[in-house]
This record gives sequence, structure tokens and C-alpha cells, in this order.
Amino acid sequence: MSQDPLSADLNSWPFEEARKILAKIEREKKRGGRKHEDVLFETGFGPSGLPHIGTFSEVARTLWVRYAFEQLSGMKTRLYAFSDDLDGLRKVPENIPNQELILEHLGKPLCDIPDPFGEHESFSGHMNAKLRSFLDSFGFEYEFKASSDQYRGGEFNEGLLKILENYEAVRDIITPTLRKENREAWSPFFPICQNCGKVNSTRVVDTHPEAGELSYICDQDYRNTPSCGHEGRMPVTDGNTKVGWKVDWALRWYVFGVDYEMYGKDLIESAELSAKIVTALGGEPPEGLFYEMFLDENGQKISKSVGKGLTIDQWLEYGPLESLSWFIFQSPQKAKKLHFDVIPQSVDKYLKDRQEFGRDDSDARMDNPAWFIDHDKVVAGETVDFESDVTYSMLLNLVNVLGTDDKQIVWDYLLRYDDSARNNEAVIDDMIVRALRYNRDFVVPTLEYALPEEEMLPSLAQFRAFLEQYEGNDADEIQNACYQAGKDHGVKLGKWFATLYRLLLGQKRGPRIGTFVSLYGVQETLDLIERRLAE
Repeated sequence: MSQDPLSADLNSWPFEEARKILAKIEREKKRGGRKHEDVLFETGFGPSGLPHIGTFSEVARTLWVRYAFEQLSGMKTRLYAFSDDLDGLRKVPENIPNQELILEHLGKPLCDIPDPFGEHESFSGHMNAKLRSFLDSFGFEYEFKASSDQYRGGEFNEGLLKILENYEAVRDIITPTLRKENREAWSPFFPICQNCGKVNSTRVVDTHPEAGELSYICDQDYRNTPSCGHEGRMPVTDGNTKVGWKVDWALRWYVFGVDYEMYGKDLIESAELSAKIVTALGGEPPEGLFYEMFLDENGQKISKSVGKGLTIDQWLEYGPLESLSWFIFQSPQKAKKLHFDVIPQSVDKYLKDRQEFGRDDSDARMDNPAWFIDHDKVVAGETVDFESDVTYSMLLNLVNVLGTDDKQIVWDYLLRYDDSARNNEAVIDDMIVRALRYNRDFVVPTLEYALPEEEMLPSLAQFRAFLEQYEGNDADEIQNACYQAGKDHGVKLGKWFATLYRLLLGQKRGPRIGTFVSLYGVQETLDLIERRLAE
């Protein structure tokens, strides 16, 4: 397993993660403890709610580490998308129909609850189908694993018996983290009641490791859902029981031999405890990275259960998928507000990275986000570049002053500014469509035009005089003249430029004035100033 010497200096976070996996594999080889020759990545989901932007983010980030690892190692890899559909339903999600129907089954495994949408054999069957369709729509390469299949199909039997064999060792890891009143009764196993089918209302009263069995009673009323009082004895294998969340995570890691899995910051403690359990069972825990949560516009964590936060569909109304990927790629361990305001900047920064990627033929370009975001194109040998000065922000300003919903009018102005825009016609055409929507929904409702204050009038007069006699269309020359008009009259330059933005665009901020005038047109800008002053 030799590292590609050309990749030795790549330092983007996916390559740093990939090196951690390489070190893990070396440790296991020395111990002789690897379960498979290839390298296994995993990402897990709770199918109690519909997939959302966090789902996309975790899979995308995991795949980026996978790409980096394959580049460094040349080893074959797999990705498991795991759905914990044997988990008991703890509460009814607010964004589903037929909530009363689901309430009747509270406490049962998700795979044993009717589908509230009436389309599949179970609640989790519906959610798993949605998850797979969601992942497939983005072209993700993965192998789907359902918890119910692994438990009831016997895949987890070995691990379950190992947990029963190490029952007290597992308890010793978890119970110190619990409240004192909960420690004595805690068990890693959750029996599925043979009478009522609930998993959240049972408790273990005895274990029989020599027989691979346990005894239990269903006597814990769960969230206003009564237990049935049944007492019984059952094998821990073949789907009769499941293990609690932290132990379940460890079970997967141990049985599958998972090499890498990410998790949210809120699961750091769970990941640490699961790693200790894997070690106690004689396995090697995976490497992983904790990522920060996305926040809504109010700084609150987005929630799939109540449908709170910006959705992927909403983002794609105004920005391409690659721009969302660019946003997600940045600093995964830093909390970021995920709201509509970040879309234009994300589009522009993605295109800038794509432009730099296309101009770079060195190995260092593998640190560029475009290498990960457009990886399929890179592998296929397709060109990944963007050779144009047109930006999303520029288009928003142009659409604003044009006051049009006509894409062709925008194109006419663009080509007058930069006829090379045709070289990136598909990308720019898509940007125009989305910019028209964004302007309609977010810019127009906030426009507040303002006339210049008296101290700014001499600077405005000088800039207008320049434009009236100017016969060129050079953005830098126009920008310098605008700058000079402010400087010559001793006004604060920030306030001077803000004055022009308020007058021309109805906004506090805007593009370089020179770029805007060059794009919109010198005479058109003069006419716009006249109209605004008259209004």
C-alpha cells in the first residue's frame, strides 16, 4: 500500500481524513485483524423522517474522503448507507400525514409500523425508499443496508452473542454516563415484545449467556403508550432483540469492519462510547470526523422532524447543486447558517474554484474543491473549467436594473460586455434562470432607493461628467474615475460608493461600479441616473 508521491503534499481536509484511514489499516494489518481486503465507509440514517440537506451533506462529505483515500492508496472501497429501521419510533414526526394512525404504534420498530403515506409495506419501507431515491438522484454510489435485514437475517448474530458474552464489560462502559437511578436497570439489549411487538417498553431482567438468551418483561409505559405486561425468555439473535443506539453503532462497526464513518457534533460522546465497546469486543473502531450542524436563519439547528431549515429543493431553485456542494465542502467542523443569503456567494466561489481548477495542471489542483465536487467529470476526463468574468452577483445586479424576467434581454447585455460568455453558455444560461428567480423572490421585495445627500452631489456631478465624455467601456478606467470623483471632493469613499448603490440599485452594497457600468452600458447608466434623480 504505497502512497502516491504526487499526493504527499495534499492538505485539504478529505486528504487529512484519508491518511487517518491508512494509519488504521496499518495498525490492523500488524494485528492481523482485518475483516476484508477492501476499505469500508459507512453513513447511517434514522428513517423516522424524510431525508434532508443534512443527509446529502453526510454522504457527500463521506464520498469526498473516499475519493481522497482512493487517490492516496489505490485500494478498492465500498460505502454502506445504513438505515436503522429496527429502531423504535420515539415520537410522531410533524411533517407526515395520518399522524393518529402512527400514534397507535408508538414504541414499535419502524419496520413494523404501517406506512402513513399508504405506498409501502411499512413506515420505514417508505422512508428507506425515499432515502434510496434521494441518494440515487444525486448519483451517489453506495450499497444500501437495512437494520431489520441484518438483525432478522442473522448477519448480526455473531456480534449480538459477543455482546451478551461481554455483557458486564459493555455495561461498565455505558452506565457511568447515565443518571444514577437508571444505571442498575440498564441493558444493552432491547427485546422486541413477543406479545405486543413493542421495543421501547421492554426491559431485561436476566441474561443466560450459555444459551444465548435473555429474560424480559414488557412493563414500561412509553410516552402515554401502555405496555402489555408480558414476560418471556428469548434468544438475543435473529431479530428477537436489538441493541440500544450506542451499542448498535458499535455492533455495525464490529460486524462489518467499518473503516470510516462521520457523525454530527452532537454524537461525539456516542462515537467515543461506541469505539470503546468495539474495542471491548476485540475489534478496531473506525476513523471518523465530527461535523458541525447547519443552522437556520435564526441560528437554530435545522430539524428534519419538523421540516425546519432550508431544503435542497429550495436551494436548487436559486443555485446549482454544485454550489450547495461547495458550501458543504467548506470547513465541516465549523457551524454555518444555511439560508438563502449564502447562495449567490456560494455560486460565485464555486465558479472561481472551477476556473482555477481549469487553469491548473499540477497535482496541487486535487486540493481544489472542484476536484471533489466534479469528481465524476474529472475521472471521465471531461473538462472542468469556467472561463468567464460573469458572476452570479453581477447577474443579480443586471437583472435588478433591467427589471426584466426575459432571459434573452439579459443575454443581450452580457454579450455586449463579454462575448466570450458563449464559451460557457450552458453554465451562464442556468445562472441567469436562477438569478431571475432570486431577484424576484429576495431582491425586489427589499429594494430601497435613496437620493444622494448634499455632500455627495459634487462627486456625482464629476462622475456624470466623466461618463458623458467617455467613449470607451473599460471597467478599470470607469472604476478609477468613480474613485477619483469621491477622492477629489473629500468624501468618505465607503459612503460614496454606498450612495451610488442606493441610487442605482436600491441596495446598501453592490458590485464594482466600473464593472457594473461596463456591463450595463455607459449611456444606459447615465439614463438610469437621470431617471432615479427624477423619481
